[in-house]
Amino acid sequence: MTVTRFAPSPTGYMHIGNLRTALYSYLISKHDGGRFILRIEDTDRERLVEGATDVIKSTLKITGLDYDEGPDVGGEHGPYVQSERKEIYMEYAKKLVDMGAAYYCFCTKERLEKLHEEDATGGYDRHCRNLSREEVEKKLAEGTPFVIRQKMPLDGVTSYTDSVFGEISMNNSELQDQILMKADGYPTYNFCHVVDDYLMGITHVVRGSEYLTSTPKYVLLYDAFGWPRPNYVHLPLLMGKNADGSVSKLSKRHGAVSFQDLVCDGYLPEAITNYIALLGWCPKNSETEFFTLDELKAAFTIDGVSKSPAVFDFEKLLWFNGEYIHKLDDDRFLELITPFIKSEIPENVNRTKMFALLKTRISKLSEIDERMAFFISLPDFDKELFLNKKNKISDFDTVKAVLTEALPILNSIDVFDNDTLFTSLMPLTEKLGMKTGAVMWCIRIAVSGMSATPGGATEIMEVIGKAESIKRIEFALNML
Repeated sequence: MTVTRFAPSPTGYMHIGNLRTALYSYLISKHDGGRFILRIEDTDRERLVEGATDVIKSTLKITGLDYDEGPDVGGEHGPYVQSERKEIYMEYAKKLVDMGAAYYCFCTKERLEKLHEEDATGGYDRHCRNLSREEVEKKLAEGTPFVIRQKMPLDGVTSYTDSVFGEISMNNSELQDQILMKADGYPTYNFCHVVDDYLMGITHVVRGSEYLTSTPKYVLLYDAFGWPRPNYVHLPLLMGKNADGSVSKLSKRHGAVSFQDLVCDGYLPEAITNYIALLGWCPKNSETEFFTLDELKAAFTIDGVSKSPAVFDFEKLLWFNGEYIHKLDDDRFLELITPFIKSEIPENVNRTKMFALLKTRISKLSEIDERMAFFISLPDFDKELFLNKKNKISDFDTVKAVLTEALPILNSIDVFDNDTLFTSLMPLTEKLGMKTGAVMWCIRIAVSGMSATPGGATEIMEVIGKAESIKRIEFALNML
């Protein structure tokens, strides 16, 4: 059975890169009917952020990435928070010492700082690597603070096979004797995730390609314990577009890069998830880019993951999001936009008709206030807006003629809906010798004060009502 895990550190918001890792881990396991585990890696106590674990869990819930085992779900491999597993790591670290694959290091902070001053690479000189058993036991008996370091091979090559990048090799001479257990009794990430992955039966380790060169250290730990290595799946880098057209690693300077920020800006979780799935993965035998989560589970395979960096394109995400919004039913759309509406909507405005017009013309929920503003009140505009080459309106007299003739027609209409309005105004085209588009242009500018609007003239008048429509046309005539 395929078993994957998502093991974030609770150090803040959910970065898009972290969410992609969680998504790919989930899809790899679920494609084969396997299990997906959430584990919280909180051993770096200095970087912990209060509430971050709740953000992680809520993000997974909102996106539908339900985990089979985890902190609030339970399971046979718990506990699922690393700080609650301290004793396990120390036990396994001491086993490595007994096997000769690790050693106690008693170097003081002052000695290490001096060493780093003398060696710009910051490497450790293996000062404690060959202490005798007697020296070690003496220092332990005296209560001398220690860390436990991994004893790396000094020569040869360590290799492993990654499912995306193929065979990765590193000369052992380049590997530092990394710390496995810190002086405070907590493990480092480099150690505890290996122990946890083995004990939890993880078959596929999914993470960013920045860990490609760290993994030789991890496979040496597996080998030292005699454990089978998991399958490694390293994901391509996520890049962002810079102002000059170049790309660099995705960061806050490129815009909102956390899931929470995107949702707060009016992006739908399902649109974000769909788009992120395509950042580094290409579906086979499919001409669509739109996938539900269930469709992703069926389609996702590791051999579709690319080695090449993926560029996070906000314009593409915006387009994706707009397509998702346009497909919402009206009730769901109203439910989702309500938290984003800050403006007071007057009684004359037909809310149902207004939102129906806006639904297909916004790309993110946060645009709603700005897009509906002209329905609520007529914006300031210059009369030059009436002039339009495409509709062959080159003088204000033509505009005045249209609006003057339209007023009595509008006053006579009892049922003020789009179809009635359009049918009633159509005779103006023949009477004035103008095309329909030109007539409607004049009326639309008058009732909206904008050159581009969601909906045409008659649709806008249906939304704002008879009295407001006539009031705005009279205002335009006074302006002219």
